[in-house]
Amino acid sequence: MPRYFFHLRYGPGPDGLARDPEGDDLAGPDEARMRALAMARDLIARTRVQAVRDWFACTFEVTGEDGRAVATVPFADTVTEDDEG
Repeated sequence: MPRYFFHLRYGPGPDGLARDPEGDDLAGPDEARMRALAMARDLIARTRVQAVRDWFACTFEVTGEDGRAVATVPFADTVTEDDEG
């Protein structure tokens, strides 16, 4: 199973990126995107940190074991049409 890494982009430049050193073994890119959305929902609901003022401006930059980009998952994607009303 391939390993995916979920780097949290919360600001510009290298100082605005929290790297995921461990990653997760997942079946493929679709499962990685679903995992990123679940982690984003959890962070929005449970985490308060000074460095992040607006969770909906954040993204997960998902990479594979080789370091290549697999997906960019905006936290705003956690809100579905059903949630909007």
